[in-house]
Amino acid sequence: MESFRIVYPSALLALYVKHYWFLETDDVLTSQRIIPTGNVELIFHRGESMMNNERIIPVSSISGQSFSFTDLHPMGKVNMIAVVFHPFGAKAFLNMPIGELADSVVSAGEVDIKLNELEDKILNAKSDDECVSLIENYLIKSFKPYKEHNYLRLLSAINVVNTPDENMSVMKLADSVCLEKKQLERTFNDYIGISPKKFMRIVRFQRALYILQNNPRISFTQLAYESGYYDQSHMTNEFKLFSGYSPTQYISICAPNSDYFSY
Repeated sequence: MESFRIVYPSALLALYVKHYWFLETDDVLTSQRIIPTGNVELIFHRGESMMNNERIIPVSSISGQSFSFTDLHPMGKVNMIAVVFHPFGAKAFLNMPIGELADSVVSAGEVDIKLNELEDKILNAKSDDECVSLIENYLIKSFKPYKEHNYLRLLSAINVVNTPDENMSVMKLADSVCLEKKQLERTFNDYIGISPKKFMRIVRFQRALYILQNNPRISFTQLAYESGYYDQSHMTNEFKLFSGYSPTQYISICAPNSDYFSY
């Protein structure tokens, strides 16, 4: 039996935290393929250990932006809690350039020693609601809001990226938020944790998953067009990069779901 649920953050945190999710199983799950989502996550493992690339994942960890797939191997029953930040949200709580977390899963305590204390409290919490309360107390105490013009510029950039446009380029994105290309690249690496070009590619892939999620009978030619790809061949190559599967293989193995555009 598997239980999965989404909990939304308090109004004070909602501009930076997308949601929390809880996953618990009574049985041992098979290997789980993890694909790039465009979001940084803070994760707590209350169940048995998990392995990633032959390495045991810490009890509490921060997953930075990734640009390829990886496989998680549960070693027992799963009981996970995740804090999913908006693409530029994590930096409001973590005093570091988010790009330093790219393509890595690091012990949360290495980023902020106070997360070791939160980990202990989470492991001893008696309910999901108590866990949410503990997490929100930590986040509120760690919160360092951005200057308004920085927040609005980041939000504007994300809104542009979220709109399908096969002609979108880094230069066009920079112009839309009144930044030089190099300034935009520095801002993305610092706040979002990945280059604008890579982030746009991840979002486009996630858009394709979201369209498939809502219209599973769509043709791949139409899917490529609606997702913002140049053609079906380009989309297929991106699917292989981000998931390890072609679109046909992906939908035969996985139920398409976009962590970026859903919830």
